[in-house]
Amino acid sequence: MGPNASLTPNESKQLAAAKGLALVRVTIGAMFVWVFFENLGKGLYRPAGYSGLIHYYIKASHSPAAWKAVMGLAASHAAMAAPLQAMTEISLGILLVVGLLTRPAAFVAFLFLGSLWLSEYGTSWIWELLVSVLACLGLSIGRAGRRWGVDAWLSQRWPSSPWW
Repeated sequence: MGPNASLTPNESKQLAAAKGLALVRVTIGAMFVWVFFENLGKGLYRPAGYSGLIHYYIKASHSPAAWKAVMGLAASHAAMAAPLQAMTEISLGILLVVGLLTRPAAFVAFLFLGSLWLSEYGTSWIWELLVSVLACLGLSIGRAGRRWGVDAWLSQRWPSSPWW
């Protein structure tokens, strides 16, 4: 008999769902880590590279005018915005890969990727980021760190915490 032989059918289904969410969590986390190093190599975390990319989105995207104004503000403060984006991407990636503070990290990832989706609107395939955006919302709701993550250990110690 396997280690899950004593589980009820419902518990077995929950375990399978938890494994699926964990797989999505690790994949999205790895995507953030990959993008961080890709953007680092392209110079997009330097003020000139960051500002150039943002100005491209302002010119080419179909984002609402109000959002383009927000992007313009970020571009004009690229010396602060570029490293902030770099830290956001690598931090979210690491937190999601290791499954630490998964619910808040996934929710921040949902908001962050949603803002990128809005910034790129009309410059690429509409589903390119939208799937990741909604996957992050699902990770936040589904407590994806409770399987294969640090949150699993933390939830044993503090089971009622909303953070994991």
